[in-house]
Amino acid sequence: MPAPDPGDELGQRLRERDLSAAPAVLNLVENRARGQREAIAQLLASVSPAALGEEAPAHVVGITGPPGAGKSSLLSELVPLWRARGRTVAVLAVDPSSRRSGGALLGDRARIAVDPSDAEIFVRSMAAGGRLGGLAPATRAAAHALAAAFDVVVIETVGVGQSETDVAEAADSVAVVVQPAAGDVLQFLKSGIMEIPDVLVVTKADLGPVALAARRDLNAALRSLGARDTPVVAVSSLAPATGFEELADALDDHRARLDLPARRLSARRASALADFTVEHGERGLRSLGGARAAHKLLAEQDAALDVPALTRALETAAAAR
Repeated sequence: MPAPDPGDELGQRLRERDLSAAPAVLNLVENRARGQREAIAQLLASVSPAALGEEAPAHVVGITGPPGAGKSSLLSELVPLWRARGRTVAVLAVDPSSRRSGGALLGDRARIAVDPSDAEIFVRSMAAGGRLGGLAPATRAAAHALAAAFDVVVIETVGVGQSETDVAEAADSVAVVVQPAAGDVLQFLKSGIMEIPDVLVVTKADLGPVALAARRDLNAALRSLGARDTPVVAVSSLAPATGFEELADALDDHRARLDLPARRLSARRASALADFTVEHGERGLRSLGGARAAHKLLAEQDAALDVPALTRALETAAAAR
């Protein structure tokens, strides 16, 4: 009798909302050995909308912004707040890679303060692997998988400043974090990051007039882009912490107004193209006719296909040319 597929077993545990499966899930999706590819594919197929009968229940939240903006301090307040509201939370903290080991350079629990005895919180650092875009190679797969079991899945990007727009393709809601008096507004306008937030967050609201000026500048920048509906929330992590209830409510409100199936379908297609490009490089992309042709090919595929199946469709098309 053949041994059970580890991906299928983990998928079943996630479908049963077994949160203790999370570490094994991360170990699998971070194993980029070719021999593990089929197990990862089976895992993602077993938690796909086709297997679940609907989109995975989690709210996938992207937290991005420049280094030092206060992303980890923000999560140290948000995670307990979500838990107080009865939600289970997984945090995927994408960190710079160590040149020596290849692993995550910063320690997740050293940066994000959570209750280590709470079994309904999962925090894991993921090494960025030198990639631009702010996401580790396995981040998308991990988020897709954990969304079947947790109520909230957070992707905290590496914090490289101006190359983090990938998170907009992986998350349901994106919060861009800025700090007052750091020149972030002007930099974001130049880089295009101001086009991706669903919520803007000004940290260190305790700085008073400086924080108010930053909030005013961000609102003006949003108006110039025609994004008047994007909320700007000011928070402070100094005791007593302020603004986090408003932030959580703003994220919930965005999720409630979202066309979730369309957003998730776009995320799966973006993940498939990213995986294909990592595996086959720019030469593989050129063999498809470029990024625009690849997007067109993906749009022609069945909307129920999971990420590995979409990636295989790209590979099949590339091999046929």
